[in-house]
Amino acid sequence: MDLEFQPGKNIAMKIPAHEYQNTVRFYRDVLRLTELTPDGPDETPRFEFGGKVLWLDCMPGLSQSEIWLEIVTSDIDKASEYFKEQGCHRRDEIEPLPEGFRAFWISSPSNIIHLVSSTSDGL
Repeated sequence: MDLEFQPGKNIAMKIPAHEYQNTVRFYRDVLRLTELTPDGPDETPRFEFGGKVLWLDCMPGLSQSEIWLEIVTSDIDKASEYFKEQGCHRRDEIEPLPEGFRAFWISSPSNIIHLVSSTSDGL
């Protein structure tokens, strides 16, 4: 199969609302990571994390933090079929994606969420 996978540039930390402000403060003020957050009051805080971008998402109703990873592929349609053949579960219900963004969600056997996107797309 002519299909490649590689790590994407994004890591999302989904954080319960009651821990959110302290977590943002930790990355911003304690670790003093370089902040990449665009200007705007409603923008998701994001930070340089090596060659990756760490997004800090507030998730009301979540009981504990989760890490979500991005995987990029050379062919999003073949990847969808491949994951289905491998018994991987699509999880598109967990978070809507922007209109026209060619990507989908899957979970690993240990329930780590992965955004699978095309190498030509990206957040």
